Amino acid sequence: MQAGGRKVATVFGGSGFIGRYVVKRLAERGHVVRAAVRDPEAALFLKPMGVPGQIVPVGVSVTDDAGVAAVVSGAEVVVNLVGILHETRTATFKAIQGEAPGRIGRAAAAAGARAVVHLSAIGADPASPSAYARSKAEGEEAVRAAFPGATILRPSIVFGPEDGFFNRFAALAQFLPALPLYGGGETRFQPVHVGDVADAVMAALDRPEAAGRTYELGGPRVYRFRELLAYILEVTGRRRLLLPLPWSVGRLQARLFELLPNPPLTRDQLLLLQRDNVVAPGALTLAELGIRPKALEAIVPGYLARFRRRGTSRVAAA
Repeated sequence: MQAGGRKVATVFGGSGFIGRYVVKRLAERGHVVRAAVRDPEAALFLKPMGVPGQIVPVGVSVTDDAGVAAVVSGAEVVVNLVGILHETRTATFKAIQGEAPGRIGRAAAAAGARAVVHLSAIGADPASPSAYARSKAEGEEAVRAAFPGATILRPSIVFGPEDGFFNRFAALAQFLPALPLYGGGETRFQPVHVGDVADAVMAALDRPEAAGRTYELGGPRVYRFRELLAYILEVTGRRRLLLPLPWSVGRLQARLFELLPNPPLTRDQLLLLQRDNVVAPGALTLAELGIRPKALEAIVPGYLARFRRRGTSRVAAA
């Protein structure tokens, strides 16, 4: 479990939005970190987060038994952050989110790892109409079957400088006259800061009582979708129409978007949007991990400043 006197940690998805924060924290703790990624060249930006030789990007597919076993060999802790928002011909929900967690769990068990942390999502449900949510539930079951002590973390939407939610809608507001509110924009979310999610990973690795438990991660406040879009317009100083659209229109638009290589919306994502994405009553939360969640109002304006219309300060959206 040692590499040059240091403990080894393997992080699948280490170069992703959440992964880079987890890698940095592990490096600060003194771990040698193997960042298991699809493209190691694209993950070289991680290396300055540690001392020379401490962070090692390794190219591996989570669908490859031998590759996963090799990158986990000798690891004291294993973290799986891999996920996809839409399917492609070579990456399906079942393969990446349903089956791969079990493969990682089996490799971790065989390697004698002390702890496994698996990132799932609020809404993971084997009975969900969404293939994404069903695959997340399948992945939870698979990793627990392979490594019963695995800790599962289920965040709501995650915000931070590299996020795909606040940045995406702020970018769209630069040129679209209106932003869509599918189903009226009444779906509820509980955005959680990326740093809090990374801290939850570290707390799960540190706390023996976290083994085998599931935690739902949400921020200090619940918002409706329409409130989040209105807030984005406010902090970027833009006046745009928030346009309620029926789900049927959304499905038609999503069908067309799915013809694109990287669709901004899919029919499966619309199914997810029809259910609230908030921490369930009675769930274990960030509080049980000793973390006080940060408010988005303290952080989001800083990284959305680049989208602000010139000559404006924060103004209320019309």
